[in-house]
Amino acid sequence: MKLRTVLCSTVAALVACAATVAAVPAPGPASGARPAPASGSALDRVALESALDGVHRAGVPGVFAEVRDNGRTWRGASGVADVTTGRPVTADMRQRVGSITKTFTAAAVMQQVEQGRIRLDAPIGGYLPRLVPGERGKRITVRMLLDNTSGIPDYLRYAFPSLAAFPSLPDISTESLDDNRFRRFRPEELIEMGLAAPPAGEPGALPGVYSNTNWLLLGQLLEEVTGTPAEEYITRNVIERAGLRHTGFPSGTRIKGPHSRMYESFYGLIDPPRDYSVYDMSWTGTGAALVSTTEDLHRFYARLLGGGIVSRASLAQMQRTVPVIALDGSMIEYGLGLHKVTKDCGTFWGHDGSVWGAGTISLTRADGKRQMSVAVNLQRWNEPDSSGVPQPHPIDGALSTLYGEALCGGETAGLAP
Repeated sequence: MKLRTVLCSTVAALVACAATVAAVPAPGPASGARPAPASGSALDRVALESALDGVHRAGVPGVFAEVRDNGRTWRGASGVADVTTGRPVTADMRQRVGSITKTFTAAAVMQQVEQGRIRLDAPIGGYLPRLVPGERGKRITVRMLLDNTSGIPDYLRYAFPSLAAFPSLPDISTESLDDNRFRRFRPEELIEMGLAAPPAGEPGALPGVYSNTNWLLLGQLLEEVTGTPAEEYITRNVIERAGLRHTGFPSGTRIKGPHSRMYESFYGLIDPPRDYSVYDMSWTGTGAALVSTTEDLHRFYARLLGGGIVSRASLAQMQRTVPVIALDGSMIEYGLGLHKVTKDCGTFWGHDGSVWGAGTISLTRADGKRQMSVAVNLQRWNEPDSSGVPQPHPIDGALSTLYGEALCGGETAGLAP
């Protein structure tokens, strides 16, 4: 799996990982990286700082990251959180982490599987007959929602109608991004949009097709079997169980605590990129609405992969992957709310996420000894050529270099963008 896909293939990318931003001026200090312990550490502080600064120089206003190796931690930040004021980005900032939320939701569902309230291979129509009635409800199982093989299409192009003709850039506008900024969606209406659209495939057919509609249905399933709003259940039983202090579902349109502005370019259609850090995230809900920090993401994935949030048997189910077509059209290995990424230096598990203006990725090696989380405050930077096809951008190569250093620590020169 190409790591450039990991950063930009989910939620708001709609269907293209080239999805991230036109270059913007890079004012402000070049780096806020914190030194890591030098003695006995496999982390190359100088190389990590240089790679992080390279992402900023390539055009991302602000980037911050945390890398852990055998108990040692490096944190770094480069660039600005606000292009107008020059306020620097810092490594402890909160970030809208997009589809990384899906791993949290999947863990919550697996807890209910362990308690016998949900069966993975039971039809979803047996739990939610009103939302998924008839033959479709009988054929689609809970597992198919979790591994994106349900055949239910994504609702995003219907919730954001000005993007309906995507990826034909000449035929779309970004008007609906602004129209929906303060709109409060109900999960049921978004689910209905997805179910009313032409199917993306047959239930259970491979490859699966990544769809956010699945994850709103899983949120409704959690609410049905627990009698508690899904966000509340996930907060109490996943976020708090993992000991996360800076992670949660937003209660309004603003992020609480220190955070960056979040700049969306949408392939050059928004020039200069617009700040969407204030946004009603009901359009993503249990699929992509969480706010977190790189430190919390590492704590979460360490606990999850270590058997501290779900049982080892449940984790084994989550790590059973199938081929899935991501929103950018690439093929990924997808389990139950987990991406699998295999590199020469090991197998990594985690997820990535993209919402308007914010991109995040968090990966943990199977042995738990190496972790990487990277956050950027610019999305969909790849501008199109004369035929409307988004083109490679220096940011892609800079992120590839950063990922290679962060994941493999010099074992791999870089990862193909």
